[in-house]
Amino acid sequence: MPRTHRKKPARPVDTIEPPTTAQVAAAVAAVTVLVGVLGFLSESPVWLLGLLVFLPGAASALCTVRQTGFVFAWTVLVVIGTMLLRHGDGRPWLDRILMMLLTLVLGAASVYACHRRIGRERETLRLRSTAVAMQRHILRPLPMLTDDVLVDGVYEPVQEDRLVGGDIYDVVASPWGTRVLIGDVQGKGLPAVGAAFAVIGAFRASAHREPTLTALVDALDASVVLHNSYAAQTGDDERFVTALIINVDAQEETQAVNCGHVLPHLLHDTTVTTPDLTSGVPLGLAELSAEPATVDWFAFPPGATLLLTTDGLTETRSADGAFFPVTESLARHVSLPATDLPRALHDDARAFAEKEQQHDDVAILSVRRSPYR
Repeated sequence: MPRTHRKKPARPVDTIEPPTTAQVAAAVAAVTVLVGVLGFLSESPVWLLGLLVFLPGAASALCTVRQTGFVFAWTVLVVIGTMLLRHGDGRPWLDRILMMLLTLVLGAASVYACHRRIGRERETLRLRSTAVAMQRHILRPLPMLTDDVLVDGVYEPVQEDRLVGGDIYDVVASPWGTRVLIGDVQGKGLPAVGAAFAVIGAFRASAHREPTLTALVDALDASVVLHNSYAAQTGDDERFVTALIINVDAQEETQAVNCGHVLPHLLHDTTVTTPDLTSGVPLGLAELSAEPATVDWFAFPPGATLLLTTDGLTETRSADGAFFPVTESLARHVSLPATDLPRALHDDARAFAEKEQQHDDVAILSVRRSPYR
């Protein structure tokens, strides 16, 4: 029986971390003393009290509602108290009344704004928690371990606020060996995520049911065609998916079907090679090709590592337009453990691009062949 894969903890969701009550009290006291000292030195303490009026507004952006209410109450106490105690300094009472009203209005508005801010933050956290849960079902946490391979990697959507992009991967321990999928959905945004989910769902079901890779690829292609038919009914664009599916079993040779995807790299001892695979049409376009999916075989000895990537890595460019040299980077890191290789490669790509922005999702998987069976 295959061993269950080991999961990494999900990325923690951002939490609201307001300052402590002691920090708020210290900050309020410091600002009050500063205003008092400046007022004494300038001999205009009443007018400098206007600086305190904005204190609740600052608190509303950082503190809890209770803390903002405390700052509001303290500001009202200091401003109104000072105005009443210094009634004999010749200042018009209308100015004093306006200052007190301004303090009350701005303070109350700050408390209300703080309440709205915290409500929005809680809603954002709730939605983000839901997105994290969805991500764990769409893209399983890495690393994943089976009797045949250890799979680890890096996944980075082009938009930092999106947890799932158009790149996909999955690993299934089937009765015919471990099957690994990596793919890239055409386009970006939620429609691309929908097509990605369709392919992953079909892969998880068909990998246990289909004994051959060609039958598995046919099932994946049918899932994309069906997804496109629903997309056409709703007015969305049709998608195709480039994909690479490999099957690792007890044999030293590994099966692979390449559906228009980036070729893998094989690292063994101190050498880096690229298996020569037949490039078929992407998933969703099989009916446009007269040739069926082709299964290629290549050597994958125990202890070797396959590196699978999407074109988000291979199409990374520097400021002068040069493409990232994947093979050269792999040659520098060939002695690294397989679990560290994807991160090292990704760091090299980011350093190579310098200030250039990432224009596509990036997925990098290392598939380490188990040394013993």
